[in-house]
Amino acid sequence: MKNIGLIVVLVAILLLGGCGCSGYNNMVKLDQDVKGKWGNVQSEYQRRSDLIPNLVNTVKGAANFEQETLTKVIEARAKATQTTIDPTNLTPENIQKFQQAQGELSGALSRLLVTVEKYPELKANANFTALQSQLEGTENRIKVARNDFNGSVQGYNTAVKTFPNNIFANMFGFKEKGYFAADPGSDKTPTVDFGK
Repeated sequence: MKNIGLIVVLVAILLLGGCGCSGYNNMVKLDQDVKGKWGNVQSEYQRRSDLIPNLVNTVKGAANFEQETLTKVIEARAKATQTTIDPTNLTPENIQKFQQAQGELSGALSRLLVTVEKYPELKANANFTALQSQLEGTENRIKVARNDFNGSVQGYNTAVKTFPNNIFANMFGFKEKGYFAADPGSDKTPTVDFGK
């Protein structure tokens, strides 16, 4: 009888140990996947940031272009490049700060591109057209990288929060990671008025 009790305890320990090792290894794998996807997000944002000086220099060449618009793009770019997150600290708050800085840059770029509409010589400039096309492609790549990142975070967060992984996650410091959220106001349909 004593041996059966000992065998049951040993089997329980082996099962828990096996689950723990398997769960831990899976969480490490998922954590590394999230970090890799975060690297892809940063790479795409860096690509956009690298295009901006060329875009600004091309636009500067236009006669009487609004300096304030260019200044806002340059300032937003500086702020966005200073806002970085260590991939080991992808908390919802840090993701939100990063997204806010990148959103300000997106807004400044949008205003710049709207302002360009007043300058036909710029719209006809081959360098500007090429840069605008590259910027549009980069925005699409950013969207894909953000979606891939969110998918990876979802898999990681699910693993960290489900039983019995949540026990080992708490023991080994695996914490829930943040997502990219929709930009504020994106849930509202824009108003289009052709009467003006």
